[in-house]
Amino acid sequence: MKVLLDIQDDKANKLVKALDALPYVKTEQLTGEKAQPLTEIKEADEELKLVLEGKKVPKDAEQFLNEL
Repeated sequence: MKVLLDIQDDKANKLVKALDALPYVKTEQLTGEKAQPLTEIKEADEELKLVLEGKKVPKDAEQFLNEL
């Protein structure tokens, strides 16, 4: 199982050390470059949920393509 955690910088080192001490846990720190696509996917997922709940109006295809 993979889990993505967003931790305050000043608290992260302690948690990473604790997780690394567990033989069945592998950690990998993401740089801003690696984290950016994950952040964008999360935002898109949240936006989709709002659209499906009727709380946000979806963009039409022409508007979407113009943004590209």
